[in-house]
Amino acid sequence: MKKIFKYLVIVIALGGVAFATYFFIQSNSKTVEVFETEKPFKATIQKKSVATGKVVPEQEVEIKPQLSGIVDKLYVKEGEVIKTGDLIAKIKVVPNEASLISAQGRVKNAEIVLRNAQIDFDRNKTLFEKGIIADQAFNTAEFNHSQAIQSLQNAKNDLKIIKEGTAGGGATNTLIRATVPGTILEIPVEEGDQVIESNNFNDGTTIATIADLTKMIFEGKVDEAEVGKLTIGMPLVISLAAVNDKEFDAKLKFVAPKGTEESGTVQFTIEGDVYLDEGFFIRAGYSANASMIIDSRDSVLSIQEVLLQFDKETGDPFVEVETGVQVFERKDLKLGLSDGINVEILSGVTAEDKIKVWNKTEPIKRESQYSND
Repeated sequence: MKKIFKYLVIVIALGGVAFATYFFIQSNSKTVEVFETEKPFKATIQKKSVATGKVVPEQEVEIKPQLSGIVDKLYVKEGEVIKTGDLIAKIKVVPNEASLISAQGRVKNAEIVLRNAQIDFDRNKTLFEKGIIADQAFNTAEFNHSQAIQSLQNAKNDLKIIKEGTAGGGATNTLIRATVPGTILEIPVEEGDQVIESNNFNDGTTIATIADLTKMIFEGKVDEAEVGKLTIGMPLVISLAAVNDKEFDAKLKFVAPKGTEESGTVQFTIEGDVYLDEGFFIRAGYSANASMIIDSRDSVLSIQEVLLQFDKETGDPFVEVETGVQVFERKDLKLGLSDGINVEILSGVTAEDKIKVWNKTEPIKRESQYSND
């Protein structure tokens, strides 16, 4: 029994030695990880800000009628290019009943006054020719007669304007013409629609909107954190969603003095003149992005941001610099401007230091969807 127990202990001991030997061999057979290094380099770093907005005409003119009525005829369509004075629409006058009755009454009163003035004038003329009355009495009767004729004519003109929109002596108000050259952007009315005249108490109905599409501006908004870095006249680069692989130069011309709160942040409106190319037709209202350089550093010592590491406790940036073959030492850094890819190094490393690439990723190997049977 003792011999069996003795042999069992020996077997267990030999098994332990064999396992320890195998574990030692496997542990020492692992491939040693070799880290690559990169040196700092000189680079120009630019910090850009992007404002979202749209491209619109510099000026849009709304054409409104000078009298109320119904759109009788439209002579243009949206998208047409017109000149100043071109006919846009014709308005059919629908007179106001109260104004019409009042004008008709003024005509009748003027006719009555004229009849009385005519009788008085004829009587005084006969007496004057016989030498019965003086020159002054005849001149007064003649003046009253002429004044009555003019009053009747004025009353008839007023009545005609109310009924037809014109007295016939000049340009009719029923014909709506373009006041500026440009492109018809919008015609919000149709034939048969009722329109209201523009006056001191009402803006009136818009017949058409005209704009010059060769003079466009960018309208967008920037965050309050960046508005202080903008200066009038600074260059912008405009990219349009509707125009691929093309950017347009622009120049900032306006920054709003007051911001508006949107979704918890304060936004400021900006405007910039856009320099268009003749080969591209830009429509009003295209969505656009404007990129602007708000800070820049030329030829400064830089590294890629992916080389940075951050202290878990303090959050301070650092890198590992090679001091021997695959031997690295931590170097704390002071950073400057960053563009999201490269970052400026103010202190901590030199141009000759070799920085450890600590987070290099291997390309992902994708297995085929189909396996061989």
